[in-house]
Parts: sequence; structure tokens; C-alpha cells
Amino acid sequence: MELFIFLIIIAFLTVMQAATPFLLKQTVAFGVTIPEGNIDNKQVALYKRNYTATVLTIGILAIVAYLWVSSILTKEDLVLAGLALQFIVLGSSMILYFYFHLKLMALKKKEAWGKDLKQVTVTDLSMRSLDEMLPNYLFALPMIITLGLLAYTAIHYPALPEKIPTHWGPSGQPDAFSDKSPFSVIAMLLILLIMQAMFGMIHWSTKNAGIRLRAAKRQSTKIQQLSFRKYSSWLLFFVSILVTAMLGYFQMVTIHEELGNTAVLFILPIGFMILTLAATAFYSFKIGQGGSRIEVDLPEDAIEGLTDTDEDAHWKAGLFYVNRNDPSLFVEKRFGVGWSINFGQPLAYFIVFVPLVLILLISFLL
Repeated sequence: MELFIFLIIIAFLTVMQAATPFLLKQTVAFGVTIPEGNIDNKQVALYKRNYTATVLTIGILAIVAYLWVSSILTKEDLVLAGLALQFIVLGSSMILYFYFHLKLMALKKKEAWGKDLKQVTVTDLSMRSLDEMLPNYLFALPMIITLGLLAYTAIHYPALPEKIPTHWGPSGQPDAFSDKSPFSVIAMLLILLIMQAMFGMIHWSTKNAGIRLRAAKRQSTKIQQLSFRKYSSWLLFFVSILVTAMLGYFQMVTIHEELGNTAVLFILPIGFMILTLAATAFYSFKIGQGGSRIEVDLPEDAIEGLTDTDEDAHWKAGLFYVNRNDPSLFVEKRFGVGWSINFGQPLAYFIVFVPLVLILLISFLL
């Protein structure tokens, strides 16, 4: 089972990392703003192809190596090897990203891209009324379920076993336990509640984030932006529901052992992983960053002489956005599909890092 799970994850990471340059907007490559007039640059296309081919090669070699050594490794070593290979694929792709980021920055400076174009930032306030992102209150529903489970656990506390499961293995069976205490019986639900709150805050932040249009093609990017925001919202809610269903079931099994159907416990974690990866893949390849994969059947001539405002100065290494003057807590990623925090806004740290610290603290205290 460990072999199967890690093979899927390594293959998924490889495909996602390799495809990333082709899932982005035409006006961004390797974290660098590409002005109008240079989006079809042959050198940029060559960088993308070289990056993708190299990442795919590394990923395939990792999978072959994992299969090769799997027969001689113990279960524990198989897990460690699977984790190590994931980091190798991710680390290699990041090294390649920085390599091509620097090469593209140098090329852009050498050839003075966009020097004859007027830089503008285009927003459309009327888009808010067309926005189909889910309402914020929907993200409170999973939290209400968790609060109900907390109350239910408190009622059944005297009947709970003396050893409380705190971790479940790939087969769905518990593989770590803590002594029964008021804290240990609700620890998992507290972690779930924190995760749900974080999902809700991220959704609220992205719903209020600024909507920017491509200066030279405003109508088509308007449609793409609305699709991107809608599907981002649905994906986040879908993951929140999946996590709630899985951890909620584990909690019920802890309270009522007779509910612990072996087949369900086996299928649930695998199903969670497959559904999450499938939803992420659909979101990435069908929608793309900023809705770039959405085909818009709309005749629209590019507006000559304009290009998007060059924000490279606010993107450190093309990955980390730092802009105190931008009120948005979350902004669209530059390399990847989805959202990234604005490191210039302290509240963004609170939304992302405080929940993570609390989850680690609860895990440490168990």
C-alpha cells in the first residue's frame, strides 16, 4: 500500500511541476512579467520546454528507482524513500525554476522588453456583481459539524477507551495512541476546527482580493478571471468537506468501535487522496492560473501600445509577493495555480501561519 500511495504522489508531483509553465498566464513566465509583444518570444518557449523535459526526466527516474529498490526495503524504509523522492522532485524543479528565472530576468533586461509600451493596471468594479464565488457562510457549515462532534464526544467521554488513536496509517488503521484525557479525545477535532477556520479565512480573503485584467485583452480575461475565482472557491470548499468527512468518521470510530468497518477504513484515506489530487488536477489543467486555460470565443483585438504594470519589484525571486500598498491579503501565484499570500500584509501571516503553529502545538502535546 505504501508503494502504491507514494508512486501516485510522486507521479502527480512530477506531472504538476512539469506542466506548470504551460498553466500560467501568457504575461508571466518563471515569475517574470512578460510585456505585450514578447509573449510569443522563442527563447521563452525554449526555456519552458527545457524545464518541462528536465522535470519529467527526473520524475521518471525517481519512479523507476523507487520501483527498483522497493523489493529490498522494509516498510519503514519504503516510507522514508518515498518521502525523500518527493523532496528530490520538488527540490529539482525549484532549482530549475530559479535557473530559468535568472536567465529570463537577464534576457528581459538585455533586450529592454516593454520600453515602448505604456504600463497600466486595469480593474473592473462591475465584476463584483458577476462574481460566482461561494458565499462565506458555507464555510461555517463544516465547522458546525465539528462543534457538534465535540459536544457528542464530551457526552460519551466516560465510555471512551483508555487509549485514544492519534494517527492513522495508509491502510486506515490507527498506528499511534495517547492515554485518554479530556484533551486527547478532542485533539483531532480541535485540529480539524483550526483547519476549517483557516479554509474559511482564506476564502474570505481571496473573495475580497483585487481583480485585475490584462490591459491589452480586457474582455476575454474578464471571463477567465471570473471562472478562476469561482473554481478556486469550489475547490477550497470541496477539500474542506473531504477533510471533515474523513476526520469526522475517525472520531466516530473512536467513540463507537463497532462503526470501524475495515473496508471503509481502508478506502477512506485512499479515496481522500485520489479525490483531492483529481480535483486539483482538474482545477489546474481545466482552469489554469487566472483562468488562462479557459478558451474564450470572443473576437477581441489587442489594444496596441499598452501592457500590464510590471510588478517584478514586488515579487521576490518571482515567488514571494511583498507589497504593503496592496490591500489584498492573497494574490494570484506567479508560478503555480492558485493563491499566494501578500507578505506585506501582517494579517495574511495570521491567517496562514498561526493555524499551522496551533496544529503543530496540539500534535506536540499529544
